[in-house]
Amino acid sequence: MTLSIDPEPVPLSTGVDSVVRVGTTRVTLDTVVAAFREGATAEEIVQQYPTLRLADVYSVIGYCLRHQAEVEAYLHDRLRRGVEVRRENESRFDPTGIRDRLLARRSR
Repeated sequence: MTLSIDPEPVPLSTGVDSVVRVGTTRVTLDTVVAAFREGATAEEIVQQYPTLRLADVYSVIGYCLRHQAEVEAYLHDRLRRGVEVRRENESRFDPTGIRDRLLARRSR
């Protein structure tokens, strides 16, 4: 019997929001990378995010290890964009005193 070795696509997809997700799930590449960097194994990541498939997580981790510069650039861009969005939101909606306002609303 001959072992068939065919290339398989990395289970990553980019949505209209430019966010890279794993497989057909809503779990982002950022999430998997962060968990892996914190020392989680592929099995632990799947346990934490049960919509993921173990083979997909291994494939994504392998991709990240082989494409570190591109993944770092993507993560840096996501972080930068997150800071921009937060700044925009805070300029439109003043966060000062929000906790007190929410608690007051709750007690009514």
